[in-house]
Amino acid sequence: MNFSSLDLNLLVALDALLKEANVSRAALRLRLSQPATSHALQRLRDLVGDPLLVRNGARMELTPRALALRAPLAQALDQVRALFVPDDFDAARSDRHFRLMMPDLAVELLMPRLMEKVTLAAPNVTIDVVPWRGPAIFTAEFARTIDLVISIGNAFKGFHRQLLYTDSDALAVRRGHPAGAKLKTRETFLAARHVAVVIRGQNEDLIDTWLRSKGIERRIALVVPGYIEALHVTARTDLIAFVPRRLIAALSRQLSLVTVTPPLDPGLDEQHMFYPTRAQMDPGSIWLRRLMLDTGRELAKRKA
Repeated sequence: MNFSSLDLNLLVALDALLKEANVSRAALRLRLSQPATSHALQRLRDLVGDPLLVRNGARMELTPRALALRAPLAQALDQVRALFVPDDFDAARSDRHFRLMMPDLAVELLMPRLMEKVTLAAPNVTIDVVPWRGPAIFTAEFARTIDLVISIGNAFKGFHRQLLYTDSDALAVRRGHPAGAKLKTRETFLAARHVAVVIRGQNEDLIDTWLRSKGIERRIALVVPGYIEALHVTARTDLIAFVPRRLIAALSRQLSLVTVTPPLDPGLDEQHMFYPTRAQMDPGSIWLRRLMLDTGRELAKRKA
């Protein structure tokens, strides 16, 4: 057989001819004219080197070669069709492992509710959360291991972006702080000692980048790598932290914190979900993204 001249449509035609053992009925199955189907049969005879269908009295019958081809050809076509149909994701039976990258504040705000949903729908699915890293150190090799990224901004190459929720920044202050509500004034804010959060891959706290653009420098007494650490320190000292408002609200009762509106407002932050372009049509990824989007929308409805 000359494979360079093989047309997949010819194999589909052969499958119909072998199943029907009749050119007219095969033409109906293929939704082709009878002459077109006869032409396909002739091409197949030339390719295979066998007549395939021969006349026996008033009817046609398959040759031994055609009979031998019938089952393996049907199986081969089913396999080819499967290449272009995505596998269904059976959450209840899946033991798939997903890997997510996000900062600690996203873990605190999103993961408890997300895991409730995952446990209910897919008890054997596991999720691995890895620490957030900035785009500068987000290598292509590392990106291939990640199923979802939760982050602000839009700088992850090869990933699509969807909005999860919005937030704003505020001051986290321990309950009973001597300055208290006075921190709303610019003078008291600048006199206070601050905890800065510098996440891996960043050179400084993003709040300081924004303040510097306004010609303002705050007094930084401590630098920590995450928002949760900043709040724990703030809860036990007179240091204050400029952090996302929703995170303060989530931990205010547990850590005995209060939220103070700062004298300078950097505006809203948008927290996004990023997923790889390669997984855009993957049923498992689609399932997890829907759960994450639902979780983000539920958070957005709650008052910070």
